[in-house]
Amino acid sequence: MAIATDDATAARAAAGGAEKRAYVRQIFSEIAPRYDFLNHFLSLNIDRGWRRKAIAELGVERELTGRYLDLCAGTMDLSLAIARVAGFNGTVISADFAEAMLRTGARKVEGAPITPVTADALELPVADESFSGAIVGFGIRNVADLDDALFETRRVLKRGARFVILEFSTPRSSLINSAYQQYFKHVLPKIGGFVSRHPTAYKYLPESVENFPNGDDLARKMKNAGFVNVRWRPLTFGTVAIHVGERA
Repeated sequence: MAIATDDATAARAAAGGAEKRAYVRQIFSEIAPRYDFLNHFLSLNIDRGWRRKAIAELGVERELTGRYLDLCAGTMDLSLAIARVAGFNGTVISADFAEAMLRTGARKVEGAPITPVTADALELPVADESFSGAIVGFGIRNVADLDDALFETRRVLKRGARFVILEFSTPRSSLINSAYQQYFKHVLPKIGGFVSRHPTAYKYLPESVENFPNGDDLARKMKNAGFVNVRWRPLTFGTVAIHVGERA
């Protein structure tokens, strides 16, 4: 059943209200056809470099025949990047609860060892300790319960397997943050709304980032979920961050 996608609903969803799961599934289903273009356009194509750095942190070369999880996979850019790692002979499971996103990305992964699965990050339909690594790019802030998602991801990883989170962040520099907020809250929603033809999807984005834990707090949550050797680093003046942890 369709839900309202007005500004008030977007704000409640960004804050983690009861409507978040349904709202997120609906808006990403609706913007799926223009999602890839907007990602590259709104980030000035810098997002490609962010994804390369995240894949490097995953360390696929440690187990080239392994089974890897792309969580909140969207149109499967990260899945394809894993499959293209030199010497890779494993498999990638691309999980996302917005089936329209997976369908939009299906053509780009044809012939690759990638299996799209419509699944919620809070209830993955896989056995315990079944993945050699997991990664999520710009999706973990959209889950209905962050702590549950971290515990669920830990559940499906083998011991020693890495979990990599690539997500938007808030710059620590007040000067950079001021410019960033002007773009993120005023320019990006207008461009994103015009191109995607969606009334609130790109208003929800900056609000969801504002409600997401900062770098140290997210690292703490990963440790509380049972991850060890947790580390993180900012990218592009702190507008994005990569977190890495290992399943104990």
